[in-house]
Amino acid sequence: MAQAPSLRSLGRSGLQVSPLCFGGNVFGWTVDEATSFSLLDAWLDAGMNFIDTADVYSRWAPGHAGGESESVIGKWLRRSGRRADIVLATKVGKDMGEGRVGLRPEYIRQAVDASLQRLQTDYIDLYQSHDDDASVPLADTLGAFADLIAAGKVRAIGASNHSAPRLAEALRTSAELGLPRYESLQPLYNLYDRAVLERDLAPLCAAEQVGIINFYALAAGFLTGKYRSSEDAAKSARGGKTVATYLNPRGLRIVQALDAVAARLNSQPACVALAWQMQRPFVTSPIASATSLAQLQQLVQATRLQLSAQDVAELNQASQEEGARD
Repeated sequence: MAQAPSLRSLGRSGLQVSPLCFGGNVFGWTVDEATSFSLLDAWLDAGMNFIDTADVYSRWAPGHAGGESESVIGKWLRRSGRRADIVLATKVGKDMGEGRVGLRPEYIRQAVDASLQRLQTDYIDLYQSHDDDASVPLADTLGAFADLIAAGKVRAIGASNHSAPRLAEALRTSAELGLPRYESLQPLYNLYDRAVLERDLAPLCAAEQVGIINFYALAAGFLTGKYRSSEDAAKSARGGKTVATYLNPRGLRIVQALDAVAARLNSQPACVALAWQMQRPFVTSPIASATSLAQLQQLVQATRLQLSAQDVAELNQASQEEGARD
């Protein structure tokens, strides 16, 4: 087994997570069950422990109803017996159809039991509000989460896709009412998408000791360098339209900088893009996916890659946008 990387504290939750998180959106979607099992085994064998999924993965795929990713992870947990070796994160709130959406207490209670059944476990380490739900009082949502923690079904809670004002309001509500607080935030962040997090959310999370576990760490694969033209983007099953939004002069400038740094370090653009995020002082654990063992090895290599001040400055300059902070 490879030497485990240093674990990082996730907010004030007491959870200790690897510096990179495996994004489970691919399980049961672009990766079949057998390959998913191999990827999960290899992830743990490499010394990683953090896995993120959601109840809605992968409802968007034809013929899918949601819950596919959780079900694959659950089957792997039953087969492997490695539940104690992982920090397992999932989410609630995205539309699952038939009125199953949002953060109403009665729905949270229903959704967590469904997730636990699919995951074949009796507790979730990090249970996250997948979207903000302004139609439900924060006290009600946080109170429902408090009940889940008291029942031993959930260890800690987090927020995803929340604005800075709403996250701040949620933290205030928790403090005022003595309720569990969001210990993590899952926002969009990568070398291309910088400004919103760096300007608004990162200062709040730093001040409140909220961990950041950002999604789209590789910008739907764009930061791997494999998409350099509209023709390349059209070949993507996962995110052709998304990738196309990055194909502009700034995006290509970022890819060129990744190429240059990767060449100096005898590495790959994807490794460099992830290493840059892991060295950001406000990021706890970026989330990235892999669909093959070769891709997974790149993720692992990124956790061992140390960028110099020159490397970071070069990437910062190439990716600079209004509101970003170097």
